[in-house]
Amino acid sequence: MFELLGIPPQALFGQLLLGLINGSFYALLSLGLAVIFGLLNIINFSHGAQYMMGAFVAWMALTWLGIPYWGALVIVPLVVGATGVVIERLMISKLYHLDHLYGLLLTFGLALIIQGLFRNQFGVSGLPYSIPPQLSGGTNLGFMFLPNYRGWVVLASLVVCFGTWFAIERTRLGAYLRAATENPTLVGAFGINVPRMITLTYGFGVALAAFAGVLAAPIYSVNPNMGADLIIVVFAVVVIGGMGSILGAILTGFGLGIVEGLTKVFYPEASSVAIFVIMAIVLLVKPAGLFGRTA
Repeated sequence: MFELLGIPPQALFGQLLLGLINGSFYALLSLGLAVIFGLLNIINFSHGAQYMMGAFVAWMALTWLGIPYWGALVIVPLVVGATGVVIERLMISKLYHLDHLYGLLLTFGLALIIQGLFRNQFGVSGLPYSIPPQLSGGTNLGFMFLPNYRGWVVLASLVVCFGTWFAIERTRLGAYLRAATENPTLVGAFGINVPRMITLTYGFGVALAAFAGVLAAPIYSVNPNMGADLIIVVFAVVVIGGMGSILGAILTGFGLGIVEGLTKVFYPEASSVAIFVIMAIVLLVKPAGLFGRTA
């Protein structure tokens, strides 16, 4: 087998796969953030906690109710998304006419509360969630061994991400959503319930985080800090892609995951800061982000 700069192909493709896995979670979470910010103008700092909630609710559904992984993939985003709807109605809806900072402070406080509640209840050691039997094992591709579950995570993330992009950018419902953010009074005049649409949009963004949490549960241990560890990187991804850019969030998420994986191969010491270095460079060259629109 060939070697690239002295790196065995198994090691190279293995890290590329890990990068794609991380990129899948970056893309799903930054997509939810981009949907909420782009359509509601709220910086949702509780997104990492809602991702963690998704993993924990999947674990509770399996352990306490016997609901398997495939059921959790459908039920958990609906349940956690419903908590998002309640939060939007009771708290966030009061902040739309105020500065972004108020939404950031509120959602940061919510993240701390959610994280604290789960830490008190379950501790910080982490809980195991088994891979569903249909996706256990792996496939030998010749140049590398591909674990079936990890391949499924990448595929599911791609389908959900680009499905969401299509719904928002290419359908009538998406056109109504985008119009409602620009001119809610005019959209309301057509008989569309704009507050309900905004509430459901926030709930959908939260459901995306929960879906990512269910996907993550069999890969990472389910623990209260799993969202806090990820959310800073995800915010960097959103800034690089362009705040509020749906396509930017998806492409940047997957792209930066791959960059991070390659960095671990060629310069491991820099892998934890590579994304933040790229963010600094992008902000210097194009402050609106790679796919963002300049105001």
